[in-house]
Amino acid sequence: MSASPAAFSPRMVLGLLVFGFLAFVALLWLIGSEQGGGSANDGGAHAGGHGLNGYAALAAYLERRGATVRLSRSESALDDEDLLVLTPPQGQDGAELAEIVSARRYRGPTLVILSKWSAAPLGQETPGSRRGWVEIGSPRPPQWQGFLDDVTVTLAPSPRWQARGASGRFPAPDAVVAGEGGNLVPLVTDATGQRIFAAYVLDGDYPALDDVALAYAVSTSPAPGGRSGQYPLVVVFEPDLLDNFGLAQASQARLAEQLFVAMRANAGDAVIFDLTLNGHARSANLLTLAFTPPYLAATLCLLLAAVALAWRAFLRFGPPAVNERALAFGKAELVANAAGLIRRTGRSHLVGAPYADAVRERLARALALPRTADAEQTEAAIDRALAQRQAGAEPFSTVAARLRAARRPHAMVRAARDLHALERTLTR
Repeated sequence: MSASPAAFSPRMVLGLLVFGFLAFVALLWLIGSEQGGGSANDGGAHAGGHGLNGYAALAAYLERRGATVRLSRSESALDDEDLLVLTPPQGQDGAELAEIVSARRYRGPTLVILSKWSAAPLGQETPGSRRGWVEIGSPRPPQWQGFLDDVTVTLAPSPRWQARGASGRFPAPDAVVAGEGGNLVPLVTDATGQRIFAAYVLDGDYPALDDVALAYAVSTSPAPGGRSGQYPLVVVFEPDLLDNFGLAQASQARLAEQLFVAMRANAGDAVIFDLTLNGHARSANLLTLAFTPPYLAATLCLLLAAVALAWRAFLRFGPPAVNERALAFGKAELVANAAGLIRRTGRSHLVGAPYADAVRERLARALALPRTADAEQTEAAIDRALAQRQAGAEPFSTVAARLRAARRPHAMVRAARDLHALERTLTR
């Protein structure tokens, strides 16, 4: 029996399996690494916003300058050791922000940028408008009760800013946010040095920030900064120093690079822009955990095991097996199939009478009885022959009647066995 030709070649089947496997793994990776999420360009003041109040330009600029930049939607990134940039909205809970910053002081550096602009999405009817563009309104400094309560924030005109080795003009000089506090070391001020636009909190020794500070810092903390002590906290009071509105000027771009280089403990540390405080948080799922250490090792082992299993399943152990016939050849097989069919249909009680008739006809031929005699005469002749051969034996007619009257399988088998033994006695 010849086998039908395969519809696809082994190479094509292998190619389909490999392509499907790689596509499935890519889908899992996109979900687990949060690359398949929606756009964060909603006009908000965060690193995903492309409007005047956003910080997408800052993230892109740092990345092009060689820094590793991540836009995080997971709250777990708040505990990373890399430089974390927080851009809380106007309605941020100050106590919650203070708790986040306090928990990071011994983990990694933190940069907090205050919000100032109230913004509304730019209408699509505006010529040249793009998605995420906004129309800024009146400026208003935030009121985050519970966060740096010893710092006073004011809003006043100021045309220029200055830093160590850099200076520039504000894009909106009529309303500039400044901070004032005894624990602040100025990094960016106005031309007079009285108003502070960016500073770090003096609670440790931070030599890299001291090199770019505009005033000499005397630490009141006995523990030095760095890996053995606290990490710096830098607050940018005026967001136009780093947002898309202000970063259009080259002077602001140079200031941003100088500030971030001084804050990063190591040159290889990443810069994480948090999006959770701006409403773009995404809870971790099983796929995210599967592609995150230490579970990544187990995931890779499972993938390799799946590849090995698929490869072994694709290779045959010898030629393919030929399917057996539904009805096998041979008399015994045909009888067994017929018996199985009768048993499944529940009609076993109907085979007793035909079997008794078949035995009677065989005995009639074996004893050379007249073929013209009816059934009763033939059975009577068989009874006489049996009585001559074996006196006292149960007559054939009685055994045949018992078989015809049997309804249960046990009684039928017993009667058929007796009838078969009687036939052997007469034909020996």
